[in-house]
Amino acid sequence: MKVAVLGAGVVGVTSAYYLARAGHEVTVIDRQPGPALETSFANAGEISPGYASPWAGPGIPRKAVRWLMMKHAPLILKPKLDPATLGWLLATLRNCTPARYALNKSRMVRLAEYSRDLLIDLRRETGVAYDERSRGTLQLFRKSSDLEAVGKDVEVLKSYGVPYEVLDRAGCVAAEPGLARASEPFVGGLRLPHDETGDCFKFTSALAEMAKALGVEFRFETRIEGLRMEGAAVAGVRTGEGEVKADAYLAALGSYSPMLLAPLGLRAPVYPVKGYSITVPIAEADHAPVSTLLDESYKVAITRLGDRIRVGGMAEISGYNNRLEARRQRTLEHSLQSLFPGAGQVGEATFWSGLRPMTPDGTPIVGATPIANLFTNTGHGTLGWTMACGSGQLIADVIGGKAPAIEHRDLAIARYA
Repeated sequence: MKVAVLGAGVVGVTSAYYLARAGHEVTVIDRQPGPALETSFANAGEISPGYASPWAGPGIPRKAVRWLMMKHAPLILKPKLDPATLGWLLATLRNCTPARYALNKSRMVRLAEYSRDLLIDLRRETGVAYDERSRGTLQLFRKSSDLEAVGKDVEVLKSYGVPYEVLDRAGCVAAEPGLARASEPFVGGLRLPHDETGDCFKFTSALAEMAKALGVEFRFETRIEGLRMEGAAVAGVRTGEGEVKADAYLAALGSYSPMLLAPLGLRAPVYPVKGYSITVPIAEADHAPVSTLLDESYKVAITRLGDRIRVGGMAEISGYNNRLEARRQRTLEHSLQSLFPGAGQVGEATFWSGLRPMTPDGTPIVGATPIANLFTNTGHGTLGWTMACGSGQLIADVIGGKAPAIEHRDLAIARYA
């Protein structure tokens, strides 16, 4: 079968790889000159199935008000008063109930755990290298109230059989020795020892080369203009370089997927929630993080990637813009320097922003659509790197008519009908 994959981020490339491995003839189309040059380029670097949770949850509206008032705010609200933004915000609020949070988290953890297992298999089979580490994730609490509230998270982890450790301050320092020099107090943490880290850009670039070896054709610097319908099926992809025809079409365009699908009458409530990161050369290896640390107060992840430290986070609701705001860089620098002083050469940091494709329920949109030969793999939010392999294998199975290894019907776009 000929399959056109629209988008060459980590989700699109992993989809293409698994499709090609299943014997399909695959063409990947992307406007950038290479793979993983947008949202996948400089994310926080964490692969955290245990932290696969929707942003919409009980108590979030109240917390959001407090976050907006902070000097180093983890949430920045600059919404445009357009129907898409308002509709997404209202739908997100509707998902902040205990029942919906539990349902959405169950879907996300199912896919994330499956993806983690597939990534391990892929690494063993191919030897793909991407500054990977398997040293766990530490969620650090600066306030006693946050540590005391960890019970709900622990219950969820228990229910899914995810190994965890609740640590006091000394336990956190034992897991991350660089914290011994922290200039600001913290009280403890929640550690998931099975989580991993790695450079998403390096992984995607390496996997794209492996996909090429399997026969995948990449058409870079090719603008996607839309899909052409004939009757009840997609007949081709209109691009700036002419039309591309296939038997099946996969939308993996992240935050831009709704624009592709809306003219066909398909509603995909994916919103571009902007995140920021800095990448800092390591100055003192002994002072740097061992793996990933989540700074709970500022919603910032600090990750070691080879000889670099990646610091990423925040959520800015401001539509489709990639402007770099200096205040956001200062927040990232503050988180790093207050916890790991002297670890990185902050003066040499590179600053980046990307648009995370967020759904109101946190769950990605993976599967078939009402149009028989059109499929989606989008809306992964902050977890595209965590869920990439699982989503790629799952959609390859669905397109190929094979039963996936996990339940998948509640991941498809039909849940928004």
